Amino acid sequence: MIFRISTKLGKKIHVTPDKILPVDPNPFADWSANLFTVGRSQYVLITNTISLYSVVMIGRGLRDERSFCKGITDYMSDFMRSDGHEPTFEKFIVPSMDTVRFSKALNRSVTGSMNDFIFQAKYELIEPKLSLNEISFLLNECPMSYLDRGMPKDVFQELANNRGN
Repeated sequence: MIFRISTKLGKKIHVTPDKILPVDPNPFADWSANLFTVGRSQYVLITNTISLYSVVMIGRGLRDERSFCKGITDYMSDFMRSDGHEPTFEKFIVPSMDTVRFSKALNRSVTGSMNDFIFQAKYELIEPKLSLNEISFLLNECPMSYLDRGMPKDVFQELANNRGN
């Protein structure tokens, strides 16, 4: 599993990647993550690097590499279960978690897309009317230029279908 983390998130969990790793052959084992703040609360955006399928979670409790991996795994599992992707999570993501590597961001296109998601998530979190899961669902239904105007949820599902899930 590759986690491509921002500098800000790296400082929080005391991890400093020194290089950019190539894309993982398993598209479900390559994730990008960025830390952002709304008010006095920290949040983490976790985005599949290939499909831009994203999850927003609270950043509290992420102190080091171990708590980061555990927190992300637990939250992704819960969200994917609620989004109907439990089989994908169990079949393609869980096995890749045996070996976790940290990397710098893959490219500016993914980073830019994540910044768009963070902007939208911040807007939804300023006057909270939606839960974090609802915000994640909303982000995954946004047409993205990086995906040729496709939606992350559709691209993620297509990846799962192509891998036999």
